[in-house]
Amino acid sequence: MEFKPRRIKFKAWDEASRLLMRLNNIECYKGELVKRDHILLQFTGLHDCDGEEIYEMDVLMLSLEKFVVFWNEATNGWHIAPLADLTSSQAFLKDSAGKMKRFSSYYQLQAI
Repeated sequence: MEFKPRRIKFKAWDEASRLLMRLNNIECYKGELVKRDHILLQFTGLHDCDGEEIYEMDVLMLSLEKFVVFWNEATNGWHIAPLADLTSSQAFLKDSAGKMKRFSSYYQLQAI
């Protein structure tokens, strides 16, 4: 098998304009990616049922229930939690992603 590094992609929540945006550049300071006044959101490597890219803090729908995607430090992996109960999470896997539909970003919902 040939090694192929994964693509690491980001979009960002602009805290000043309260808009979700794609980035043209990101600064790197001592190995940490930063963008002033932005919250960087990493691509999970997964796609929803329509093939749309899923990013960190995206809100996904399964039937009528909404879930938020986040990185879990304890398990070192992507997780989802019901928007109604963020303390109850489970691993976010490709099979789950393919059954869900991207609804919005968590930050967009908070801005309303």
